[in-house]
Amino acid sequence: MKLLFSEYKSDYSNYIFPYAIWAIPEEHETPAMIFNKGFLPATRDMKRFYMCRQVRVRLAGFSLSSENRRIFRKCEGINYRYVAKADFDYTEDWRTFCKNYADIKFGKDVMTYDRLDSLFQSDMITHLLIFNDKETGKDVGIVTLYVEGDELGFFYYSFYDLNYYNRNLGMFIMTSAVDFFSKSGQKFLYLGTCYSKNALYKTQFSGAEFFNGFHWSRNIQELKFLITRDQGTVSQHLIETEEYQELFYQGDLKTIVEEGDYEF
Repeated sequence: MKLLFSEYKSDYSNYIFPYAIWAIPEEHETPAMIFNKGFLPATRDMKRFYMCRQVRVRLAGFSLSSENRRIFRKCEGINYRYVAKADFDYTEDWRTFCKNYADIKFGKDVMTYDRLDSLFQSDMITHLLIFNDKETGKDVGIVTLYVEGDELGFFYYSFYDLNYYNRNLGMFIMTSAVDFFSKSGQKFLYLGTCYSKNALYKTQFSGAEFFNGFHWSRNIQELKFLITRDQGTVSQHLIETEEYQELFYQGDLKTIVEEGDYEF
């Protein structure tokens, strides 16, 4: 892949010169290779990716926890089916269903109908999980997925009936996806970014790990440290911060270098 470094606002007083890191895939590279290096798609045609703090589940290390089983019990009677995009009928009912969810969760018209339509038409969706309430016969949720062989699944957007909030339907949908792909022999399920405490729910699966800029870490306390750090005043780059080095890497920059996944 080719890397581009897009300059962001500088903090000259603290010698902090930030760059957003973009990856441009080369012809021989698949999206799974780029995901594995800590990048998520920046465009729906996957011609450009951005490096970020994201979470994935290493599915060989996944097994249902007591909390996962509790979520399953709360949504007993809700089933799901795995559908290839080519076999999915994007009806006006589904269009309205997803738009209503997006307006409530993201804000009115943050996701317009045009944007929603382009999502369902894009290369970023290869499959879907569709959730149905057996008691009422109604479809109550849908997840858009990008799947590449047995290398990865990417949990992209989910939309669900918010009347099922008390049953934790949203968490049930994600837990079901993790469980499904673990049983399907997939290596990884990518769950998106984690920059706030509200996103820590993505880590409640055994085998969860996050990308910290130089490697995939399974230390959730490290992730919580980074989230807390984001809320305060920052006057140093992360890995030169003594507290960070002491807490997670034996106080030794050499350890961080050895952990790093990148060589040029």
